[in-house]
Amino acid sequence: MPLSIVKYADKLLGKLGEDGGNFPPADDVRGSRLAEADMPITEMEFVVFDTELTGLKAKKDSIVSIGAIKMRRGMISLGESFYRVVEPRTELTARSVVIHEIMPSEAAGWPAIEHLLPEFLSFCGNAVLVGHMVSIDLQFLNTEMKRLYGAPLRNPAIDTYKLYAWIREKEENLCAFHGGLSEAADLFTLAKKYRIPVQKAHNAIADAFITAQLFQRLISQAPRWGLATVGDLVRVGGP
Repeated sequence: MPLSIVKYADKLLGKLGEDGGNFPPADDVRGSRLAEADMPITEMEFVVFDTELTGLKAKKDSIVSIGAIKMRRGMISLGESFYRVVEPRTELTARSVVIHEIMPSEAAGWPAIEHLLPEFLSFCGNAVLVGHMVSIDLQFLNTEMKRLYGAPLRNPAIDTYKLYAWIREKEENLCAFHGGLSEAADLFTLAKKYRIPVQKAHNAIADAFITAQLFQRLISQAPRWGLATVGDLVRVGGP
């Protein structure tokens, strides 16, 4: 039977710290080359990721966890996953704790972003990054990238929200003057629409898994709308 999101997240949480391995220094991994724009979607490696935050203002808030899963040939690779809790640089608020359930005492026991960011960059390599409303996650990651390394991420990125909105407009043949989607298009609403089970929300690895399943549904429709390459996806779904 397919592994449930809760069991999958719990399995990864239980493995934290077991794979301590040596990761390449940040200078080696932050220079990932841009993916070839004409590479077929079916041949590209994607990293679907999510972050949990102390708040939504990049200038005053910070990352508290990162979860990511790799996808190849349209398949989710459950054996290639990344999850880390981060000791945040800014204070965890009661409001944020209610959302992601990471207590200050728990976060304080994990390394700071300076130590974990190189691991995440190494995990991503040259892959195209994917997230839902991913501009928020990228803003926080690039704040840390610029602070630590003086440069933003070079990996191309795709927003499943924008990709969904583009496909939806094609499906509905909306008028040119239409002002945008009238329906909710948050991750969990779309998960329900596409019959993706949601048992544990606002956990970075569980949300990354949900997003990966949503992305899988969307790219299965890509050929119908003339989307064949990575460049096509970035053009219509780039943040």
